[in-house]
Amino acid sequence: MSRSVSVIVISTGLGVSGALAQDADPIELDPISVEAEDELEAEGPTGNAFALDSEDLARRNPADLQDLFKGEPSVAVGSSLPVSQKLYVNGVEENNLAVTIDGSRQNNKIFHHNATTLIDPALLKAVRVEAGVAGADAGPGALAGSVAFETRDVDDLLEPGLSFGGFIKQEYDSNGDIFTTSTSLYGRSGNFEYLGYFKYADGNEREDGDNVDITGSGTGLLSGLGKVAYEAETGDRFELSYERVNDDEIRPYRANIGVLVGPSTPLTRNYELDRQNVTFTYTDETPTGWWDPKITLAYSTTDLDNSTDDFISRGETDSVNGVIQNRFPVHSGTVTAGVDFYSDSVELDFRSLTGGSDDIGTEEAQNIGLFAQARLEPTDRSRLSFGARADFQEFQGANGNETKDAGLSGNVSGAFDVTDNVTISGGASHVWGGVALAESFIINSNWIYPTGGITPVTANNIFFAVDTSFGDWSFDGKIFRTNLSNARVPTFNVNNAALTADMRSEGFELGVGHRWESGFVRVGYANIDTTINGQPSDSDTGRYLTTPIGEVITIEVVQDFERHGLRIGADAEIVLEETNTFNPTTGAAGPALPSYEVFNAFVEYKPKAWDNLTLRAAVNNIFDETYASRATYGREFSNVTPLNEPGRSLQLSLQYTF
Repeated sequence: MSRSVSVIVISTGLGVSGALAQDADPIELDPISVEAEDELEAEGPTGNAFALDSEDLARRNPADLQDLFKGEPSVAVGSSLPVSQKLYVNGVEENNLAVTIDGSRQNNKIFHHNATTLIDPALLKAVRVEAGVAGADAGPGALAGSVAFETRDVDDLLEPGLSFGGFIKQEYDSNGDIFTTSTSLYGRSGNFEYLGYFKYADGNEREDGDNVDITGSGTGLLSGLGKVAYEAETGDRFELSYERVNDDEIRPYRANIGVLVGPSTPLTRNYELDRQNVTFTYTDETPTGWWDPKITLAYSTTDLDNSTDDFISRGETDSVNGVIQNRFPVHSGTVTAGVDFYSDSVELDFRSLTGGSDDIGTEEAQNIGLFAQARLEPTDRSRLSFGARADFQEFQGANGNETKDAGLSGNVSGAFDVTDNVTISGGASHVWGGVALAESFIINSNWIYPTGGITPVTANNIFFAVDTSFGDWSFDGKIFRTNLSNARVPTFNVNNAALTADMRSEGFELGVGHRWESGFVRVGYANIDTTINGQPSDSDTGRYLTTPIGEVITIEVVQDFERHGLRIGADAEIVLEETNTFNPTTGAAGPALPSYEVFNAFVEYKPKAWDNLTLRAAVNNIFDETYASRATYGREFSNVTPLNEPGRSLQLSLQYTF
């Protein structure tokens, strides 16, 4: 530990003396910056939440989830291919979080070799993460927190006073010769508004730091977003949105593994992953008294086709879901109460073309939840949030067996300003998650389910945080723990439909930041330890739960030269060696996971004479480091060649807004 803390101090000193930094936005690591102020307040006082707003996204210019969350040491993303990237918050895999896009529940457990939520960050205006303790209105299944993605609206893009606008953006990445074109049109006409966005990216295989081709790393991405909305004079607002991402390319045979030694399978096959999200939302933009409603009705689906000449192999997950809620004003705060529901299904369609066995099966689950969450300010120096929910679930197995169950969840968190410069916060929650559906590609129509049903998963979370600010400096610290009990981890074997495991994630996070009139620097450190059934975690046993993370340091520094329309910045990720590993095959300690250091830099220019033009150049992985992300599958197994990250690349972009 002494070595890790000293690195933070040294890095901070270098960052400040280097003084490459940005605007005067808040630099606290927890939280960073968020959506509109009223939405921020509605989320409550918890020190375990952070958010990325449109300014953060514009600065990072993310191409995938790794770019989106760089700078957040407690969030890890595995795999160098967006089609197989998995998100871990405080070491917990996103299948154990309530993940929404524009309020729509995502049921994306499609294949353990694929991404859980394939998303194009260019579509986003904000992301909010509640790590561990989440509100009762975050939705069902928020076992280890929640992640809420919010896509762009007309208000985010259209200049004040205009009724029509748009942009065209062209990007190039030298590593893989990737060309990306995106365009958008948006506007208002009377009480109506509309937005259309389309993006296409195409490129060859990329190379790692040793100039070795990364298997199956070509780019073939289509994404789009469409929105229409009507806001009446009375304030009643109706919005319909449709968002879609499609990845269709040659990938490794197992899309999150470079090469698996042993099985006699082809090196690659084609993967087509298609995710869609349709959402209807009603709100009253001029709420009065006790009337402040929000209604969301949505449908989300993910389809994967990785068929070959020998078999047809298709999987699908989908969710019909919705929320009806109202925010009630009470003394010193608000209470949000309502009902939510989902009807989820997962389906496998596997048919042999060579005379082998076929397998077609489906699992389904329906849930109705009742919830209430209070967010109060009892005194000028304190904030308090507490809530509860009751869930009623029906589960249908692949053999038609049906079971019913119900459970209660509760949470409490609060913050207190000890002084004008020091705030302490903490919270705890117990969450009932019901029975999680299996992934599509391991469903076995012959599974034998227990007579009394599968044991529902539950979680207990706790955290304590301290946030301080002294002038232009801020210091943050947080400790946390998440325990999952009876998390479902089935395998294809006929007797393994009801397998469960217990998982624990615990650790702490530290942050220090400094800002000045035209820039900032911030450094974060996270130390995350995870176990499964009492043993150190590994990426195979933990494929639905967790992966070894260890110690991560992030550095971000940005400087604006507003007079010249110039912004420059740099960031780094330093991951320390992790020796606490486990090999489930041998039942003994696994090899140490190697350390690595990655540095990136960018310059962005907006000419004063053409303020609607933005030019950007970035160099990623400046020192050509050869490494696999700490959250990438298989680094601890001798028969696995993990997917390395791309080596040095030059990225250029040009955006014209009209």
